[in-house]
Amino acid sequence: MAPPIPLLAVRASDGTSLLTGPPTCEQHSSFQRDSRPSRCVTFSRDGTLFGWCNGRNVSVVKSSDGSVVSTFDLPKTSLLDFSPLNTVVVTWQPYSKAQNSPQADANLQLWDLQSGQLIKALYQKKVDSWCPSWSEDEKICVRSVNNELHFYENNDFNTIANKLHMQKVSDFELSPGVQPSKVAVYVPGSKGAPSFVRLYQYPVLGGPTAALANKSFFKADRVSMLWNRKASAVLVTASTEVDKTGASYYGEQTLHYLAVNGETAVVQLPKNGPIYDVVWSPNSTEFCVVYGFMPAKATVFNLKCDAVFDFGTGPRNAAYYSPQGHILVLAGFGNLRGQMEIWDVKKYKQVSKPQAADTTHFSWCPDGEHVVTATCSPRLRVSNGYKIWHYTGSVLHKWDMAAGSELWEVRWQSFPDGSFPERAVKYQAVVSELGTTQAPPTQAYRPPALRHLPATASSKLHEEEPPQNMRPGAAGEKSLSKSALKNQKKREAKKAAKQDAKSEPETPSDPAPVSNSQSEPRSGDPETDKKIKNLKKKLKAIEELKEQQASGKVLQKNQLEKVQKEEQLLKELEELQIGQ
Repeated sequence: MAPPIPLLAVRASDGTSLLTGPPTCEQHSSFQRDSRPSRCVTFSRDGTLFGWCNGRNVSVVKSSDGSVVSTFDLPKTSLLDFSPLNTVVVTWQPYSKAQNSPQADANLQLWDLQSGQLIKALYQKKVDSWCPSWSEDEKICVRSVNNELHFYENNDFNTIANKLHMQKVSDFELSPGVQPSKVAVYVPGSKGAPSFVRLYQYPVLGGPTAALANKSFFKADRVSMLWNRKASAVLVTASTEVDKTGASYYGEQTLHYLAVNGETAVVQLPKNGPIYDVVWSPNSTEFCVVYGFMPAKATVFNLKCDAVFDFGTGPRNAAYYSPQGHILVLAGFGNLRGQMEIWDVKKYKQVSKPQAADTTHFSWCPDGEHVVTATCSPRLRVSNGYKIWHYTGSVLHKWDMAAGSELWEVRWQSFPDGSFPERAVKYQAVVSELGTTQAPPTQAYRPPALRHLPATASSKLHEEEPPQNMRPGAAGEKSLSKSALKNQKKREAKKAAKQDAKSEPETPSDPAPVSNSQSEPRSGDPETDKKIKNLKKKLKAIEELKEQQASGKVLQKNQLEKVQKEEQLLKELEELQIGQ
């Protein structure tokens, strides 16, 4: 049986429409396009339902044939969502209170989808975490109320089945999947006490030993918590608003790992700077981090928080795994030029390098073969439109909004996991009338004072670092397993160090300076001889660092600074030897 063709919802100032997905994109024949602009659109978790609010009412239809399931007279609705099994429709409108009214109307409403009856009306002032979180079997539902978590069971919202109350829980994340459900909670620090994240398994929420894992940290004004698909571990990005060192206007970020078996760790990132993006692989055993001052690094880590593969540096600030986990896109959107690097994750081989300028939205199609990039308002109010690509870099469909119209959102239809099989990765660009868009080669930044001079090792301040399997001496690395690759690097670094230690002194007939201090020519000036000896010692250390770098070791900042001084040291040595 052939897999289904995903739909693409398009929300714009001139109306809402459904398109049949790639490789061709045409209006869905069974969906009546709504010419009124919508405030929100959404698909149910399994993709069988589509809902939107056009400022008059909320409509829910079947995605397959466009037949109406329910309509709600809710003109002020701004946000809309479905429970995992399509039992409940959740609507939210901005909280407001009339001048002569002591209390506003409840603005969060839960509706029975089939009957259209109101199940429960609740108050939710903040738009953050506005929607209650369900387990996939809808046995548990949880929401945050006045710094504590309220748990409901079997969609009975008249009875609070359980509560979790600690010193002001400010954020939470319910685990994906079915029972037993787990929840990650964040409590910000106060009065010298650290912030912390704890993991609990429902319904055991109280007592000093109830937590599955606990991680505390001081530098955190806010956090983002990300469960992996198997609900076995959480990644926590802790951020401060201000970097007290003055090194970055992004503030400071640290990345923490918590597992349900109690293991915790700080993920060590070898380059200083902000953390732009953290994503789990769908296989739940690896995650990718994009981090560091531009050009940013990207690294894949395993569950031990050890680096598995280093993609080097580049103009990037986001990462996206395909739904099947076999392809990874590293991209630079927003204030960057839209370069995308498409990688085959199993071989760690680059597939393509297209460019999508002015992109404000990127998402994978559920088939794992196509992506959509879009330029949307209000982020950018000019050149609004979207493109559908094949991951090999070919543009298959392009739509530009008419003058005076704005594109607000594009959204793929959802599908259950496993709906689309993983296909072998192609490296040849698929045929397309619109062709491909390859990113132009980027040049390293050079300060104005150095631009009239030839490029030297000391002047390449922001040289891009290639991926680890494209560095000198890395031939054949990509064919090794990840563990074998790591062990090979250790052996090579150890072997290089031994060879340096056992290296024989150069003969006097060699034009290069000899390393044996007893056979070196003397200048007659003990101070000059001492300087020459020290310079040679530093150059030898730099040579060792370069060999370690070539074997795949990531050098620290101070080590890289030493390497950059090589040319300066060689020049000083030459001047001293000429004066002998």
